[in-house]
Amino acid sequence: MVKLNKTDKRILDLLNRDGPLTLYEIAEKLEMKPKTVFRSLRKLFENEMISSDPKTRRYSIEREEE
Repeated sequence: MVKLNKTDKRILDLLNRDGPLTLYEIAEKLEMKPKTVFRSLRKLFENEMISSDPKTRRYSIEREEE
């Protein structure tokens, strides 16, 4: 189980509501530095909680296949 901090939770909430979004869009909407957002995005991506489209560089919530 991954321990989520406040930034991780804010990113997940934002992506759930407004996603998919780029790193800079997320940083702007959360009024945070891109470097801080990137660290959380990397953790969420490595734990397969979010996915990234290599063409658009947009992050989105990882959906379970039904």
